[in-house]
Amino acid sequence: MYLQYENRLNKATYNFVPIIIYLMVGLSSNTYVVAQGLEYVKANYTKHEFKIPMRDGIKLFTAVYMPKDVSKSYPILFSRTPYSCAPYGVDQYRSDLGPSPLFGTDGYIFVYQDVRGRWMSEGDFVHMRPIVADKKSSQDIDESSDTYDTIDWLINTLEGHNGKVGLYGISYPGFYTSNGVIDAHPALVAAMPQAPISDWFVGDDFHHNGALFLPHMFNFLSYHGRERPQPTNKSGTRYDYGTPDGYQFYLNLGPLNLVNKDLLDDEVPFWDDVMKHGTYDEYWKARNLRPHLKNIKPAVMTVGGWFDAENLFGALETYKNIEANSPDARNTLVMGPWRHGQWARETGESLGYSQFNAKTAEFYREKIEFPFFKYHLKGDGDGTTPEAWVFETGTNQWRKYDQWPPAEAKPASIYLKSGSGLSTSAPKDNDGFDEFISDPNKPVPFIDWINPAMPAEYLVADQRFASRRTDVIVYQTEILERDITLVGEVEVDFYVSTTGTDSDWIVKIIDVYPDDYPDPSPNPTQVRMGGFQQLIRGDVMRGKFRNSYENPEPFEPGKPTRVKFTLPDTYHAFRTGHRLMVQIQSSWFPLVDRNPQKFMDIYAAEAGDFQSATQRVYRTADMPSRLNVRILK
Repeated sequence: MYLQYENRLNKATYNFVPIIIYLMVGLSSNTYVVAQGLEYVKANYTKHEFKIPMRDGIKLFTAVYMPKDVSKSYPILFSRTPYSCAPYGVDQYRSDLGPSPLFGTDGYIFVYQDVRGRWMSEGDFVHMRPIVADKKSSQDIDESSDTYDTIDWLINTLEGHNGKVGLYGISYPGFYTSNGVIDAHPALVAAMPQAPISDWFVGDDFHHNGALFLPHMFNFLSYHGRERPQPTNKSGTRYDYGTPDGYQFYLNLGPLNLVNKDLLDDEVPFWDDVMKHGTYDEYWKARNLRPHLKNIKPAVMTVGGWFDAENLFGALETYKNIEANSPDARNTLVMGPWRHGQWARETGESLGYSQFNAKTAEFYREKIEFPFFKYHLKGDGDGTTPEAWVFETGTNQWRKYDQWPPAEAKPASIYLKSGSGLSTSAPKDNDGFDEFISDPNKPVPFIDWINPAMPAEYLVADQRFASRRTDVIVYQTEILERDITLVGEVEVDFYVSTTGTDSDWIVKIIDVYPDDYPDPSPNPTQVRMGGFQQLIRGDVMRGKFRNSYENPEPFEPGKPTRVKFTLPDTYHAFRTGHRLMVQIQSSWFPLVDRNPQKFMDIYAAEAGDFQSATQRVYRTADMPSRLNVRILK
């Protein structure tokens, strides 16, 4: 949601650092592009600061950069953030304006706002503030109404605008962008929610199918979750882990419901809220933005990354729900081969050891993002965009479709078979299963290097270390004689059993490279790409939620049980000479908090609650475990 990209960007903003920012993230080595530059911004824009009143009287701190050239009118580009619209002070300028450096030199009025209750804005901050669908008084406010009120003030107060507003933001600011298109102000004509949050229990950031993504939530809330008693322009400090070894740090953490008290000085109330709401109750449902994405009037282009470790779910779900609930909306999906926010400032040539053979992020900024706003806000260009503009990994090329998933993709099933194989043919006998022992006291790591957080590269990382463990089951195809391209959602439909009463089920789809695949040159890390097992898609289902997120159910020990869930969309070509692999396991630590493997409130689990269990995955005619996919020829 934030930490892999925006924190680094905001840190640069706060300290007014150089024009060119270089960043090495894990194994990635993309350089940032050149910004407009502080001197350029000062020479061409005048900065103003306002406290804009909302309908309930609360005032929101807003920075406005007005072009000095007053010979023509300009559209407004607006971004709302909980991460600060710094630098503060009318004589303190950003060195870069707009979604990319292309915008600052093209002429817009740029507006940045601290959302309610954050930084210099008044009011109380509420994480993923629920939408008030039926507003009966001026006291019924939400992020949609705050966006509306701000735009209304801008349109009626600022001079030199052309009456059109565009809204954009990445991650949490993407959530505020999505809110802004709900009951939108008439002047809001175009919006780009990028990696937006949509649902914090089912698939974004902190939970996937009810399972807690522990290092991500801890890392985020230990910094951004602390209460702010009054408006401030001062940032906090990062948590000191005391060790780079995240695996050991989280293994020693103790009961999760005591973390706020024991480690965070009792200063992070949202941590306690998460601990109190361990099911998909009204607290989480109120924060599900998806049902409110209806009757959308502005043109919307939703942007995401296939390897976004934080808000892949949110981008896909935002597009899909606007498409379903607002069929007349101008609604476009853009998906590139990116980690969280990588499209905004890097070249996008690679991620980890995965090479994309093109400057994908530059292409996006120049050919997709910039023309979108220029057409809708200035009337320049023809405005033609496909319904879906998506990057196919494996073959590494952009594709355009008039619907997503593409109509030509055909449904198919990939079955688990004996001998660790995969087949498109269903099993014919009724005697077959594979089993492993899952020990939550020695869980399967999610990466094979040391990191206390959630490195973005885990979603493309080599899985050879996991395939060699006895608590991971591996299935794979023969060497492929032709390309196989998976597109869209992947439905996991397995029959399993556990000797416990609860269990996590992690399923990973992997591209196995040929044994003679060449190493990169130069090769400073000495990686060997022959036989590389690249993660393409992986996710977890917390077993007790297999039938309902609201009403969890225990497993009956040893009884075969059907577990179905969906992996987020993918678009990947498994090339000729490669193999398609599936790995199945019951822990993925510390990415996913440990399941004690007995039915209970996991957040209150103590050391004695964690127990080993024997897990079985069945592959018979009566109980065929399979992946339901779409294959594109």
